[in-house]
Amino acid sequence: MILTDFAKAVGQLGDRRFLGVLAIGLALTIGLLVAFYLGFVGLVGWFLPDSFSLPWIGEVTWVDNALTWAGIPLILLLSIFLMVPVASAFTGMFLEQIAQAVEDKHYPGLPPARPIGLVEGILDGLKFLAVLIGVNLLALVLYIALPPLAPFLFWGVNGVLLGREYAQVVALRRSDAAGAAAFRKRHRGTIFAAGVLMTVPLTIPVINLLVPILGAATFTHLYHRLSAARPSRTG
Repeated sequence: MILTDFAKAVGQLGDRRFLGVLAIGLALTIGLLVAFYLGFVGLVGWFLPDSFSLPWIGEVTWVDNALTWAGIPLILLLSIFLMVPVASAFTGMFLEQIAQAVEDKHYPGLPPARPIGLVEGILDGLKFLAVLIGVNLLALVLYIALPPLAPFLFWGVNGVLLGREYAQVVALRRSDAAGAAAFRKRHRGTIFAAGVLMTVPLTIPVINLLVPILGAATFTHLYHRLSAARPSRTG
């Protein structure tokens, strides 16, 4: 059923609101990559002189240039990890637009959602971003200590975190904080599985740019599907 929710999200990628958020995401991601690359080049220039001399070799002038060029594949690799905080930022800042587009198309009979203001969304996104970065820094020790398990640890850790955040923000549009917490608790296994489904493509360059949008749309479908199914199970 999660794959059905995901397929519906993919089917709506041509929506103009989806495309607008994608354009913002491209700008945000490119800006982050450029900032990291410029920071890397600046550090290389700070620590390494333009040239230096070595015994029997003479003057060496190419090391800083070589490291600068080596920074390009490094930054591309870093983009995999950058997409996790980018995805979390999208959750708070742009999920409202994606969720509303999904509901307008697939659930037109719903009453108006509780609006999540831009400031509230940004603050929520920043708080979660801090948690996300902190947990991943701690997990980095395990990634280094257990390299063969690193991808699975990455998927598991971020599957929990992203799943929780997507589910929380989507549920808050249709419920209060207590209701959102109850929804997460009731469906924690499904939410974790959907979070992992969103995390795995984050490690694929280019494809990962679509993940924040698809995640927001998928969890919107998931929330409405699970909420609609609950009365039939309890009645």
